[in-house]
Amino acid sequence: MTTGIRFLILAVLLVLIDWYFYQAIKTVLLNSSVFKKNLALYSYWGFTVFSLLLFLTPVIFTFSDFPKFVKVYVFAFVVMVVVSKLIGSVFIAFDDIIRFFRWGASYFPKTPVLVSNVVPIDPHAISRLRFLNIVAVTMSVLPFTSFIYGMVKGAFDYKVHRIKVVLPNLPSDFNGIKIVQISDIHLGSFVSTKPLEEAVNIILQQNADVIFFTGDLVNNESTETLQFIDVLSKIKAPMGVYSTLGNHDYGDYVTWETTAAKEKNLQDLKDVHAQLGWKLLMNEHIALKKGGSEIALLGIENWGGNLNFPKYGDMKKAHSETEKYPVKLLLSHDPSHWNMQVTKEYKDIDITFSGHTHGFQFGIEIPGLIKWSPSQFVYKQWAGLYSRDNQYLYVNRGLGFLGYPGRVGIMPEITVMELVNS
Repeated sequence: MTTGIRFLILAVLLVLIDWYFYQAIKTVLLNSSVFKKNLALYSYWGFTVFSLLLFLTPVIFTFSDFPKFVKVYVFAFVVMVVVSKLIGSVFIAFDDIIRFFRWGASYFPKTPVLVSNVVPIDPHAISRLRFLNIVAVTMSVLPFTSFIYGMVKGAFDYKVHRIKVVLPNLPSDFNGIKIVQISDIHLGSFVSTKPLEEAVNIILQQNADVIFFTGDLVNNESTETLQFIDVLSKIKAPMGVYSTLGNHDYGDYVTWETTAAKEKNLQDLKDVHAQLGWKLLMNEHIALKKGGSEIALLGIENWGGNLNFPKYGDMKKAHSETEKYPVKLLLSHDPSHWNMQVTKEYKDIDITFSGHTHGFQFGIEIPGLIKWSPSQFVYKQWAGLYSRDNQYLYVNRGLGFLGYPGRVGIMPEITVMELVNS
C-alpha cells in the first residue's frame, strides 16, 4: 500500500469522525436561529476542510521542501484538531449508548395511560441528550485551547528544578558540587534561535561546576544543528560539559540512500559535539577531578529498555576500571535502562542521569499534591528523582519538544543538582 493511499484512507476516517462530532453541534444548536445554525455549519465544515487539506499536504506536495515552520506547526495543528474531536466524540458515544438502550426498552410493552388531547408521537424515536452533547463540545474545545496555549506559552516556559542529593561516600573536595543537566533539545523542532538563546542564558545563570547533556540533540539529522551551533557553544562550565547520545541521534527514523550516508550523519553529529566543546562519552568513562579527589563519570550510548528502542550502549565497557572511584555518575538517555540493568548489575552506580520521556509534554504537576502524565503508563520513572537501595535516578523532562510543538503542564526543564556528603 502506497503512502498516498494510506493518507487517503486516513482522510476518509477523519471525515467520518468530523461527521460524527458534528451531530453534537447540531444537537447543541437545536433551538437556535437559522442564522446561527448556518453559521455553525459553514464555520465547522470550512475549518474541517482546511484541516483536511493540511493533512493531505504531504501527498499533494513534497513536504520536505516546505519551510521548517510549516512542517512543525502544520502537523501539530492537524493532530490537535483530531485529538480534540476524538475526546469530544467519547461523550457523543455515551449519548448513543444511552439512546440505544432507550430505543431497545421502547419495544417492551408498557401500561397505557389515557390522556386526552395529546398529539401522538413515535415511541421509538429517541432524541439525543442535549446535556451530553454540550459536554462533548466543551470537552473538545478545552483540549484544543490547551494545546494552543501549550504552543504559544508552554513550549518555551523553561523551569529550573533544584534538588539536593546526599552521597555519604562523596569526597570532601566535591561537597556542594553543582551539576546542571539538560536533555532532549531536539533542534529540528526549533524554527528560530531566540528561544534557545533564552534557555542558554538561564543555564549559564546557574553557575554550574559541570554540565551534563543526556541525548537527543536532533530529531533525525545532523544538519539540524547548523543554525544553532553558535548558541549552544556558549554553554560552558569550569569542569566541562559532557554529553551522550539519545535514540533520535542515530538517524534510525530516516530512510537513507545508503548505509554510508547514515554512518556519515552520525559521525557529523559526533563532530558537532566536539565543535560545541562538549565531551561526548561513547561507552566510556572519565575522571572528574577537584582538589586532590576524583569521581567517575560514565556515559553510554542509547540503551533502550521500553518499546523496542535500540540498545547501542555497552555498560561493561564504560564501567571497566572504575572500581577505584568512590562515586560513580552515569549518563544514560533512556531511564528504563536504570530499571533493567543498572540497579541489577551495577549497584555501585550512585546516580544515573536520563531524559527521553519528555513527560509526554503533557500532564499535571503540582508540587506536593499531584504528579501525573500519560508517560507513567509507559515508564515507571518518567520525571524527577527516584531512588532504590541507595542508587538514584534523575529523569530530566527535556528542554525541547518533538511532534507536538508545545507543552501542557509538563514544562521544559533545566535541572540543577547539588551533591553533598551529609
